Amino acid sequence: MDNIKVSVIVPVYNSCEYIGTTLDSIINQDFEDFEVIVIDDGSSDNSLEIIEEKLSKSNISHNIVHQDNYGVSCARNRGIELARGEYIVFVDADDYIQKNHLSELYNGKTDFSLVQLVKKEKNNISNPYKFETQSISCEDFIKMELNMEIPFSFCQLMYKKSIIDENNIRFTPDVVYGEDTEFALKVLVFGDVISISNEATYCYIQHENSAIRTSNFRRFYIVDVFENLAKYYKKHGKDELADLIITSRIPKAIFGNMNYFFVNNYDFDEVLSQMKELDLFTKLSKFEGDSKFKLKIKLFLLSPKNYYKIWKKLKNSID
Repeated sequence: MDNIKVSVIVPVYNSCEYIGTTLDSIINQDFEDFEVIVIDDGSSDNSLEIIEEKLSKSNISHNIVHQDNYGVSCARNRGIELARGEYIVFVDADDYIQKNHLSELYNGKTDFSLVQLVKKEKNNISNPYKFETQSISCEDFIKMELNMEIPFSFCQLMYKKSIIDENNIRFTPDVVYGEDTEFALKVLVFGDVISISNEATYCYIQHENSAIRTSNFRRFYIVDVFENLAKYYKKHGKDELADLIITSRIPKAIFGNMNYFFVNNYDFDEVLSQMKELDLFTKLSKFEGDSKFKLKIKLFLLSPKNYYKIWKKLKNSID
């Protein structure tokens, strides 16, 4: 296949239970002229055997790489380096895509395109978000994400590879939580327009081994990611976006993850101890925006224990 329009990158680590379904969903796309690049990141199960069997029987152009276990960021970066397509799409090894995923994303014109995502946990499937527009500027989209006005995952996007390469953007190794969001928000700042489809074609599978379920207090480390992103934006003259990270995205991430821990019955004192150690109280106080949310933060900062007691009594949902 000489004319490769899209490269689909799949990092794999001990995913034998899911990778067959994932690859089937990619192989059965109703789109032509794409390749799949699978990076086996040191799996110790039979993931590699399943990958080789599935792809060897398909007519899809493919590249299978086996490397030592360097982590998902290094695996994705290796995929970017090997990609020959004009655009790049990421699919995780325990998720799957609908057969029209690539055809909904590809238009060959815009820097980025976006489809909707659903989360599946056993027999429960979430409702996808619906946009009221068919396109949006990259800067406006970033602002919506930083204000947490929309649900967003990096895997919803198709990325123009030249933007990634020309700006030397890669996933940051050793980041334990949020490396995918950081990557997307770095690349998007160099783009112009995102085309939008309201088709829900990406299925994110939630299970006991999902990173989001096993991250423990690492969820708070997203603050470091966003602080580094703010510095990156300032370096590239995007002061307004950098300020939005400090005054909106970080406080909302702290508060949302704090409530996540409460919902999942983490010990209150342990949560508070982690927050103090990471200086999250100070960062929470920098919130500027919605008065209702600002009041919640103010009440918490005045008396975390009383806030927790009231929250527990009222069973507030995660914000």
